[in-house]
Amino acid sequence: MSALFPPTEPAELERLHARLADDAAREGVLDVAYRTVDSPVGPLLLAATPRGLVRVAFAGEDHERVLTALSEKVSPRILHAPGRLETAARQLEEYFTGARTHFALEVDLALARGFRRTVLEHLATIGYGDTESYAQVAGLVGSPRAVRAVGTACATNPLPIVVPCHRVVRSDGGLGGYLGGLPAKELLLGLERAA
Repeated sequence: MSALFPPTEPAELERLHARLADDAAREGVLDVAYRTVDSPVGPLLLAATPRGLVRVAFAGEDHERVLTALSEKVSPRILHAPGRLETAARQLEEYFTGARTHFALEVDLALARGFRRTVLEHLATIGYGDTESYAQVAGLVGSPRAVRAVGTACATNPLPIVVPCHRVVRSDGGLGGYLGGLPAKELLLGLERAA
């Protein structure tokens, strides 16, 4: 039986998978492409829709669980398609090496609505190496009493690093929380301060 189906080489499987991803995208049946990348804060899952990058997830979030949530909230038509996320992967690598201070990526904020989306849109305006307090963000988005809601928006940010919730700290200078863990937040802030 094995003579009828000779073992396929890994390179051939990769080529076939890439062709499948290209065909799915061309036919409009690929709604979410994903890949993982290594980073100084651990493996990151990147996912994109045709509108842009929709999700960046830390390993601690459980990538399989994140993919399941994407299949429920965005579309079940998900495929590992690394080529579709090459630009995002390259820009993240440049960010971590200090060569990039601003992401030039289309983003899809479909996973954020209402006030949370307003907060995320503001976070993108906080400059590289700068920080704002949760209270400052609340005031700047027009809801000065919504400090806790700003914290929730940061904690549920679907695009950490790219939409820089790590740049939001407590009014007393403390770090506050971070979806990727406090060591990751410290690393990101330290990276930006060193530039």
